[in-house]
Amino acid sequence: MDNLIEMETEGGVLHGALPWLIEIFEILAAVIDIAAIVLLLIGAARFLTGVTIAEVGKSGPDRVRRTNRERIELGRYILAGLELFIVSDVIHTAISLRFADLLFLLMLVIIRSITSFFLDRELEQLKKELGDD
Repeated sequence: MDNLIEMETEGGVLHGALPWLIEIFEILAAVIDIAAIVLLLIGAARFLTGVTIAEVGKSGPDRVRRTNRERIELGRYILAGLELFIVSDVIHTAISLRFADLLFLLMLVIIRSITSFFLDRELEQLKKELGDD
């Protein structure tokens, strides 16, 4: 099993003949990572602003309803950020050509998919609660 994990190709077309293309892909993956982080920060800022407004300006059921709407919005940002991180991880794995990176990608995709599934379920439940009001 150790041989499989340490298995690495000795270059390949991209690494040997087109090293400049590898650099471009690395830059693109970094840009996607930064975009995902910015997206998450925007979502967090909007969430904090919305919840603060709900806590200060609303009371009773209106406050809870507004907070739940903000949670749904934050969940959308988180899901979008996770999807961008998966794209970046796929690019990194394609560049490295290492089996260990492929296993790491598989684990990340599984963890992020499970997180996305349960977050999506929670958002659907919140949407139903808001619809019932």
